Amino acid sequence: MKWDWKATLGLLISGLLIWWVLRGVDLTEVWLAIRGARWGLLVAAVAVATSGFAVRALRWKLLLQPIRPGVGFRERFAAVNIGFAANNLLPARVGEFARAWAMSKLAPVPMTGALGSLVVERFLDSVAVFSLLAFAVLHPSFPSEATVAGQSIGTIITTLVVLLVALLAGLMVLVLVPGPFMAVTSRMARFLPDRAARLLVDGLTTFLSGLGALQSPRLLLGALAWSFGFWAWNAVSFWLAFHAFNIDQGYITALFVQGIIAIGVAVPSAPGFFGTFHAAAVVALSEVYGVGEGATLAFAFGYHLGGFIPVTVMGVWYAWHLGMSWRELGRSEERVES
Repeated sequence: MKWDWKATLGLLISGLLIWWVLRGVDLTEVWLAIRGARWGLLVAAVAVATSGFAVRALRWKLLLQPIRPGVGFRERFAAVNIGFAANNLLPARVGEFARAWAMSKLAPVPMTGALGSLVVERFLDSVAVFSLLAFAVLHPSFPSEATVAGQSIGTIITTLVVLLVALLAGLMVLVLVPGPFMAVTSRMARFLPDRAARLLVDGLTTFLSGLGALQSPRLLLGALAWSFGFWAWNAVSFWLAFHAFNIDQGYITALFVQGIIAIGVAVPSAPGFFGTFHAAAVVALSEVYGVGEGATLAFAFGYHLGGFIPVTVMGVWYAWHLGMSWRELGRSEERVES
């Protein structure tokens, strides 16, 4: 594991965002909101969110089917937890590489194939999250006058949906005619330095190896259904956490906040998505829905920390129980490259 410029950038962004969400805030108000929390509801929210990792493991079976059929649930669940724990504890967002590397150690699955399946998983997550986000924005209860940085939320979401559709179209082209695309890429790579050319061609080959699930309508529709089910279920945890901190908002708001936070945590950050998660929660709840800063920050820190602990503990336990060191997990990106 090395501390490179990506890790440093993430740490700086997290620090700036934590400063931004706390600037000018009355911390007494936040503390009162925390003291008034209904802890039973928060525990229920964390339980729902944590159960989502089992749903991820169930969905992964479909995505691994073209690569290695019959991978057991235990191996898939262990790798999921190890990957998310790595994201929470290690810099430079190495969790996806750690998850692919862990799966290759737990089952006879090629590391490149496992990583390719995770690229597809992220794409399906994007389809589900943005679809549910668009549904929330189009719902009559959404505050249509809300703006962020001077732009209406509707305009922003429409732009994101257009980009997602374009990405989907491009992905379908790759699935249907991968040969010509690879041939063109290989010819273009000749004009690049040797290492860059190798990374481009090998990276694209790895990506295409994970698209097997998209070539089967049955696997694709099944994985997409699991994705929508996962994010619809995960939004229940947000709704429960709202009420744990006495935020009187419904399930539609939970879909919207979940979507904004999913976008926010894609920004580079320190391990564990500190700062990005909280800033996205402030934008979604305070700036769009007008929820008070005290309750919003109590929710952001309480729900984030509550969700951080269980998967981190499970991931550390699985890594220890299976004899995987964090030094190895931290170097998983280098192993995938090599």
